[in-house]
Amino acid sequence: MRNITPSAHLRLNYFFSYLFILLCFTFFSCEESNLIPKPEGQIRLTYPANRYKKIENTLPFTFEKSIYATTVLKDKNGWINLNYPNLKASIYISYYPINKNLNDLIKDTEKLTFDKHAVKALEIKGQPFENVEKNVYGTLFKLTGNTATNLQFYITDNTKHFINGSLYFKVKPNYDSLQPAIKYLEKDIKRIMETISWR
Repeated sequence: MRNITPSAHLRLNYFFSYLFILLCFTFFSCEESNLIPKPEGQIRLTYPANRYKKIENTLPFTFEKSIYATTVLKDKNGWINLNYPNLKASIYISYYPINKNLNDLIKDTEKLTFDKHAVKALEIKGQPFENVEKNVYGTLFKLTGNTATNLQFYITDNTKHFINGSLYFKVKPNYDSLQPAIKYLEKDIKRIMETISWR
């Protein structure tokens, strides 16, 4: 049997001491961490500042529209599309002359809003609007949820003119994703309602 010298014995003791300390650090440092997963990041969407100009046409009404929307006259009687190519959105505007049928026109608009979209809408709020000086009255409907349209409105002078409009996106309805664009375009719809004038 081989004899272990005192210096070799000392080195062996140091080796086992280091090994023991290393194993202790390894076992005791392997606690389960309480890390919290980070929430999914959201894309920050930025939109240009709203700027408007008056539309020039031969229709029975005029209003101010966003300079970022292209105007497509769909009908000489007053059906207009305001297209927003960068947002994949359109505001469809329809005009009807009133012929003792104001109540029917309002009911049709409300029926379209409440009956057609009530299944998907979480909430529908109507915001009345009036400008007595310009003889303009109407309502802006806000629909929350994954509906085909999230903003609808009508405007009238109560005697001759009636307009209704709807906002549509050319994408699958997803209210959470579209909410920033909806809020941005709501300003444009309010501008239409505030600046409309009859001819």
